[in-house]
Amino acid sequence: MHTRRDFIKKTGMASALLGLGMGSEAFSRPSRAELYKISLAEWSVNKLLFSEEMDHLDFPLLAKKHGIHAVEYVNQFFMDKAQDQAYLRDMKTRADGEGVTSVLIMCDREGQLGAADAAERATTVENHKKWVEAAKFLGCHAIRVNGYSSVDYSSDRQAFKESMKLVADGLHQLCEFADTMDIGVTIENHGGFSSNGKWLSGVMKAADHPRAGTLPDFGNFQISRNVGAQPISYDSYKGVKELMPYAQGVSVKTTVWDNKGNQYPLDYEKMMRIVLKAGYRSYCGIEYGEPGREWESIVEVREQLEATEAALQGSFSA
Repeated sequence: MHTRRDFIKKTGMASALLGLGMGSEAFSRPSRAELYKISLAEWSVNKLLFSEEMDHLDFPLLAKKHGIHAVEYVNQFFMDKAQDQAYLRDMKTRADGEGVTSVLIMCDREGQLGAADAAERATTVENHKKWVEAAKFLGCHAIRVNGYSSVDYSSDRQAFKESMKLVADGLHQLCEFADTMDIGVTIENHGGFSSNGKWLSGVMKAADHPRAGTLPDFGNFQISRNVGAQPISYDSYKGVKELMPYAQGVSVKTTVWDNKGNQYPLDYEKMMRIVLKAGYRSYCGIEYGEPGREWESIVEVREQLEATEAALQGSFSA
């Protein structure tokens, strides 16, 4: 078994080695050691993909054209291809051919990891196994799953504990399989209980498996839309700080939440200090794309992350 930090070191080293073979490009990488690396989540261009203005297979090439050399796939865009070896080989060949690192696969629509019924939980675990295998084939270090439960969100303390127990059980089962593939399993804060940093860090402790980790998402701390009233939310900076000890990845959005249902622009330096203070030195995945100007806005976020990294060089070591 490997520790969570082994995953971080491994992915960081892979990117560093990849960079050694790069010639002059439109976007050059700094020669100094970077504090963190930048990847691109496929969801950033989801509207282009759903409208078929863009082909999933072109994602690595387009990411590279916009100065990003690592990608995070979303299973929704190749949902029926998880076990199609020819298709996966095409994906891998295209990414490798461009010198683009495949970081992880974000997995949706495969059931509730924290279903109350044990058989349903087992089915959800089984449904995710093909994505673990696909991640292994593509050279990813992890998959992202959702920490959803059949226990609906409420302020009830018993519901808090019960949902945590159920999700931790499903996660542990999946991690046992993922361990045979040398793949991590991360849960993103993604609504409901999972957007409560204390709850999700509790799931990690209860799952008690070195393959289990978090994917802190700066902007996903809205617990509930709370129709007709102020949204229920969790402070993004507090939540990220609580989740970083277990992080196998980071998702960057440009807005954050306070604990009163209000959204604000991301303070890049404040948030990245939290990330770096936790000892994290790997991929920070941009998950943001303004409709109609997806690629322009992605480049803007990339440039802001690069500027922030440069500004923090004197405060942290790589």
